[in-house]
Amino acid sequence: MKLRCLIVDDEPLAHQVILRYMEDLPFLELAGQCYLATEAIAFLNTQPVDLIFLDIRMPRLNGLDLLRSLQQRPLVIITSAYEEHALESFELEVCDYLLKPFRFDRFLKAANRALSLHALRHPAAAAVASLATSNLPAAEPARIYIKADKKQVQLELDEVYYLESVGNYVKVWGADKFLLTARTLSSFEEQLPADSFLRIHKSYILNKKFVHYIEGNTIRLRNGKELPIGKSYKHLIKDLPS
Repeated sequence: MKLRCLIVDDEPLAHQVILRYMEDLPFLELAGQCYLATEAIAFLNTQPVDLIFLDIRMPRLNGLDLLRSLQQRPLVIITSAYEEHALESFELEVCDYLLKPFRFDRFLKAANRALSLHALRHPAAAAVASLATSNLPAAEPARIYIKADKKQVQLELDEVYYLESVGNYVKVWGADKFLLTARTLSSFEEQLPADSFLRIHKSYILNKKFVHYIEGNTIRLRNGKELPIGKSYKHLIKDLPS
């Protein structure tokens, strides 16, 4: 199941941020971009969308007035630099309110909430999507896309040894080299399959298949790399080899 999305914001930079985040979420599909609420009205009269990423303070017509003008409202995620509109927004039944500047992990949470609400609104479509998925042949190794060196790079999860947080970036390590991407470790934690990947420290997530042994507060991987175990994560490693 995919959500057709419309971005409505008078700031080009805001469009760039949302588009960059959408690249990592295959269930979000871009339907269009508008820089004025009045443009969005014309767009919505000709093309249906499932989800609007909506700014509030825009020239001529603000985002909340746009919402009030719609007889049939898609799902809406507010993206605003002003928190004082939150209460009024939720009274209009928006599904989330993102305060600019927002990080990918917060965007991901809002997008997942919209997907869940869409499934509740359209149970038949959700059932068909689930059935189609269940009838697929055996899956190939799981992959993710990350943005590195100004390119979208496809990674086989089976080849990822661990991920390391470095400030506002994450190093995604293979056996002996890494790719650097401008994301948070928390955003990866929500995206990666929990049966294969485990967070062991505020700065590290590892692939369980590459664990060699545990000694004290250190995990040694099969490539010889040693990773620390954070005190608050020790209870999570009981099922790893020791």
